[in-house]
Amino acid sequence: MLEGNKIWVLGDGGEGEGKFIDPRGVAVASDGSVYVADTNNHRVQKFTSEGVFVSKWGTEGTGDGQFSYPQGVAVAPDGSVYVTDDVNSRIQKFTSEGVFVRKWGMRGSGDGQFQSALGIAVASDGSVYVVDKDNNRIQKFTSEGVFVIQWGALGTGDGRFKWPHRIAVAPDGSVYVADTDNNRIQKFSVGQ
Repeated sequence: MLEGNKIWVLGDGGEGEGKFIDPRGVAVASDGSVYVADTNNHRVQKFTSEGVFVSKWGTEGTGDGQFSYPQGVAVAPDGSVYVTDDVNSRIQKFTSEGVFVRKWGMRGSGDGQFQSALGIAVASDGSVYVVDKDNNRIQKFTSEGVFVIQWGALGTGDGRFKWPHRIAVAPDGSVYVADTDNNRIQKFSVGQ
C-alpha cells in the first residue's frame, strides 16, 4: 500500500481562526492558496499553501456573503471563488480576498434553482458546474451565473443520478460526477 507523506495538517475542532466544524469542501487556487468550506461554522477560510491562516469570511444568515451550511468551494482560473450555499439554495461568487461579487439561485426545480447545491467546479473557460443533489442533476452556468444547460434525473441508467454529491472538470472539459447513492462515477462530455 502506498502511503503519502503528511506535510501539514490544517484545523482542529472549533470556531477560531484555522479551526473547523465539519468542513465539506476544499479547493486550491493556481497560486497555491487553499480555500475551505467550513460548513458548520458557516464560513470560508483561506490559507497559504503552507497551511498558514490568511483570512475568513461569512457568518450564518441569508444576506450577501452569509451562508447556511456551505458545502462546496471552487476557484476559477481568474481567482474568483465560488461557494455552494446549501440551505440558502444558491451559489455565491467572491474575489480571492472574500469580497462578495454576486449570487444566484433559489429553492426549486426550475433552471437555475436548487434543492441542495453541494459540489461545484469551474472549467478552464470559466463555466461553473453545480451538483443539484435533491433534483438529481447537474447545472452549468456562465461565470456571471447565467444558466446554460442542465442534465440528469433520478435513476440508475447512464446519465441519471441518485443523490450526486461532488463534481470535477478535467482540463479537456470532461465532467466527472460522484453519483453517490448509485455507488459510481460518471464522466460526461459537455459541449461549450
